[in-house]
Amino acid sequence: MFDHVNSKLRDFRHLRLRRTSLVIVCVIAICVVGFADYLTAYDQPVLLFYLLPISVAAWFGGFWFSAATAVACVGVWLLSDAAAGTPFEGWWNLAMAFVAFIVFAGVLSKLATLVRELDRRVDQRTAQLQHEMAERQRLDREIVQVADRERRRLGQDLHDRLGQHLIGTGLTAEALKQKLAKQCLPQTADAERLVHCLEEAIDLTRKLARGFYSPELDAEGLSDALQRLADNVSERSQIHCTFHRDDSVRIEDSGVANQFYRIAQEAVTNSMKHAAAKQIDISLTAKGRDVCLTIVDDGVGFSENARSNGIGLRLMRHGAALSGASFDIGRNGKGGTIVRCQATNAQSPQPVGSSRLVA
Repeated sequence: MFDHVNSKLRDFRHLRLRRTSLVIVCVIAICVVGFADYLTAYDQPVLLFYLLPISVAAWFGGFWFSAATAVACVGVWLLSDAAAGTPFEGWWNLAMAFVAFIVFAGVLSKLATLVRELDRRVDQRTAQLQHEMAERQRLDREIVQVADRERRRLGQDLHDRLGQHLIGTGLTAEALKQKLAKQCLPQTADAERLVHCLEEAIDLTRKLARGFYSPELDAEGLSDALQRLADNVSERSQIHCTFHRDDSVRIEDSGVANQFYRIAQEAVTNSMKHAAAKQIDISLTAKGRDVCLTIVDDGVGFSENARSNGIGLRLMRHGAALSGASFDIGRNGKGGTIVRCQATNAQSPQPVGSSRLVA
C-alpha cells in the first residue's frame, strides 16, 4: 500500500501541464471556491480554500504565475463578498490575506523547484549507475573471455608442447632401456623406472591439459559436457560421480551453458579436494523456461569461513552473476554440500512434451 502511494506521489511530482491547461484548471478552481464563498457568505468563511488554486499554480506554473493567481483569488474573494452582501473587512485584512497568499505561493514554488531538481539529479545519477553497471558487466565478460582464451592456450601448450616433449623423452628412455636390457646391464631396472615415471608424467600432463582446456560449448552441448566431466572424475579418482540428464533441457544462450559448465567444474573440484567426498551427483533439470544445475556430494561440508572467503565460491558466484542466474550453496540433510544455480528464462521455447531423467 505504501509503495503504491509513493509511486503515485512520484508520478504527481513528474506531472507537467501545458500553460493553457493550467490556466483553465486554475480559473475553474477559483470560480468554484468563489461560488462556494458566495453561497456561504459571512457565516462560513472559505478563505483558506483559495490556497488550492494557488497551490496548483505554484507547483506547475512557478512563482509569478502563482502570484497572478493569488491576485485573482483576492479579487474573486472581494467580488463574492460584495455579491453576498458581506461587509468589507478592511484594507488591512485584505493586505494580510494577499501577503499570506504570496508567501505561500513563494514557498511552494521553491519547494517544487527543489523537488524537481532533486528528481533530476536522482535520475541523472541512476542513469550513470546503470551505465557503470553495464560497463562493468561488459568488462567482466571481456575478462572472462580473456581468461578462457588463456586457459585454452595453456591447455593446448600442455598437450601439444610439453606432452609431445615428454612422449619423445619417453620413447628415448624406452630405447635406452631396451639397449641396456640387450646388454644385460644392471642399469636396466633404473631405466625401466625412468620409463614408468615418464609415462606417469605424460598421463598427468594429459589430465592437466583436459582440465585447462574446456572447449567453448554451444547452447545444446552442456549435457554432453557434464556427462564427460562426470565420466572423467570417476575415471581418474576413487570418487563415484554421476550425471542425471534431463532430455528436455535446451539452453538458449551459449554463454549461460559455458558458465554452468564452469560452475559444475569448480563445484566438483572443490568436492574432490576439500570435502573428501565419495559420491558426487550432478543434475541438470528444466522447469518451464527455468534451468537448474545442482551438484550434491556426501563430503564433510564446508565452513562459514570458506563460504565467505573461498576463491572457488567467489568464482562460482561471479559466473552465476555473469549468466544472470541465482546461486546458492548449503548443507544437505545427509551431510555434505549442495550447490544450486538456476537461470530464469534460459530454456529455449519448445513443444510441450515429457521430460525424462536418465543417469
